[in-house]
Amino acid sequence: MRTLPDAFAAHLAGGVTTLCRCWSLRRRDGTALGFTDHDRDLTFSGLVHAARTGLEAAEASAESGFAVSGGDVAGALSSLGLTEADIAGGLYDGAAVETWLVDWTNPDTRLLIDLGTIGEVRREGDAFVAELRGIAHRLDAERGRSYRATCGADLGDARCRVDLAPWRTAGRVDGIPEPATLAATLAGRFADGLFTSGKLTWTEGANAGLAADVRLQLGGLIELWTVPPRPVAPGDGFTLTAGCDKRLSTCRDRFANAVNFQGFPHMPGNDAVVRAVPASEPVLDGGSLFR
Repeated sequence: MRTLPDAFAAHLAGGVTTLCRCWSLRRRDGTALGFTDHDRDLTFSGLVHAARTGLEAAEASAESGFAVSGGDVAGALSSLGLTEADIAGGLYDGAAVETWLVDWTNPDTRLLIDLGTIGEVRREGDAFVAELRGIAHRLDAERGRSYRATCGADLGDARCRVDLAPWRTAGRVDGIPEPATLAATLAGRFADGLFTSGKLTWTEGANAGLAADVRLQLGGLIELWTVPPRPVAPGDGFTLTAGCDKRLSTCRDRFANAVNFQGFPHMPGNDAVVRAVPASEPVLDGGSLFR
């Protein structure tokens, strides 16, 4: 059982309460923001919790044991609070959130009721709903290696060890045929598909510093998985990094890096359990099929 602070317990015992919710949010870049569902700003711990954001509690849940609990907060997208460009740009992904129950007549009388992180953010027009994930959500994160045929490393990371410098090129936007499609000029000639599943990092323009995943690359035509959060204009510069489909053949033939392949390419698939065994095939006695 949790013991309430004396001041907060005394406030609850008074019969009439003056409570509201406040959220203290800290992004991974260190920016701190405060929000409240009260009708005026509240300040505590040196942070102003703004009331003009339209932020309010939408849903909350709690589970016993190790089940993941959390909740939702809803609000309006405005220049005084969270903007659509900042959310779409990933600035709030994984941001730490403290949820407080506060006496708005005396903000020093407050109770920390939850700690969590921002998860999925759903947008509809000028409004949004942000998922708050509890601490137990970290138990769902993948740890260690997965036994699978494809590579478990990311291209260029410490396990992959590919030097990405030869696999990058600069580019500049010539036009925007569709919202998530770029017609661009690249600094060099490259085979179609080299940058498919790669990454595009903006170096100039309104999106400078942001990155996007490449869905498809055919010559100078680049299709992204998502629309850039801020407007793209002809002349905006970017850097493209090659992609990898995580298959052994790509690792070996494109990057000459099979020695660092982080998958299990010879593992049998589900069809090995149910398929018929013709007499012409090797005997499936548990021995290696590749000797």
